[in-house]
Amino acid sequence: MWLNYIVNTYSFMTEHEMNTEQKILDAAKDVFQQKGLTGARMQEIADKAGINKALLHYYYRTKDKLFEKVFEIAFSLFIPRVKEMMGSDRPIMEKIAFFVDNYLELLNKHPYIPGFIISELNRNPQILVNIIEKNIQIKQNRLIELLDDQIQKEVKAGIIKPISAKNLMTNVISLCIFPVVARPILQGIIFDNNKKEYDIFLKERKEFVKDYLINSIKA
Repeated sequence: MWLNYIVNTYSFMTEHEMNTEQKILDAAKDVFQQKGLTGARMQEIADKAGINKALLHYYYRTKDKLFEKVFEIAFSLFIPRVKEMMGSDRPIMEKIAFFVDNYLELLNKHPYIPGFIISELNRNPQILVNIIEKNIQIKQNRLIELLDDQIQKEVKAGIIKPISAKNLMTNVISLCIFPVVARPILQGIIFDNNKKEYDIFLKERKEFVKDYLINSIKA
């Protein structure tokens, strides 16, 4: 009887803790998405989650640790899909299109990610490497080697022009992430601070980036 009571109590506490943490993560994602890492406040996140600030600090001691967790969750949904595609035998051009589609979808859903990446590159880049390797479960250099091998085969077959995997992936990521990171500048100068037009531009850019990258390497 007492054993059942203890087990049931423990199960209730565990479920309650999981629900509380999920509320925190959902609230944090919303606040970070609206205000970024710098503008977000722990008190605001606690209020949105419906808990007091002391309980929030019990789960996540600092705002940076909470942000890292939110960032990791977002990337954990993206990386496995990309890993599977990049490690497959699909043509390089299909892989480019797949990566661009999924990466831009990730950035659109989580616009705070580029700012976090830039911040951590200057402060603690190893955090990003650890998060990516944890979800890929393989050294990223190995994926680059596999991609290089495939590129060489498609070059010999006359399908694409010679290019290194490092240059290709740098081009892909740069073309995807720059308009999101530089939004305040581009939206202000090119779009006269018209947010609606810039949002349309970002949606349309997905097809442009895919076509641009594919045509740049097509033999």
